[in-house]
Amino acid sequence: MKIYLLDANVLITANRDYYSMEMVPVFWEWLLYMAECGRVKMPIETLEEVRDGGGKAKKDALVTWLNRAEVYEGLLLQEDAAPELVASVIAKGYAPDLDETELETVGRDPFLIAYAVADPDNRVVVSIEVSAPAKKRANRRVPDVCRDNGVSVCNTFTMLRELGFTTAWTKPGA
Repeated sequence: MKIYLLDANVLITANRDYYSMEMVPVFWEWLLYMAECGRVKMPIETLEEVRDGGGKAKKDALVTWLNRAEVYEGLLLQEDAAPELVASVIAKGYAPDLDETELETVGRDPFLIAYAVADPDNRVVVSIEVSAPAKKRANRRVPDVCRDNGVSVCNTFTMLRELGFTTAWTKPGA
């Protein structure tokens, strides 16, 4: 069974631009259902990035939703990142000699990708970032780093199509 590992930007952008919690609550119900079924997960590093309001996220409806115990536990990938895989992702995907400032710029993306590297046949990284092969070092994009590390990557809309999301979706048994 393929597991989709969500980048923080997937939730942030969905709530801000496409599927705001107020306008399309069925998206969020579906996402939680997919998480509970084990099809969609977020590593703790990525989940905390959104939940704690880091990056572009604000303390908004999304953060409130993520702070609900059943949502947080449902989305959480119950694993620890392997330090050697994180180091390998950084070396192969960004550069083996990043300085502290560059590591800060890279953020938590190497963790997300390392979880996919741990089981590349069954895991796909989902990110709204677009490939930009000319970018170098800490400025590399998630799709390019995934490819360099032998990991599948797709955008939100591909994941939605592959998992069969529609706005007419209702939870089985509801």
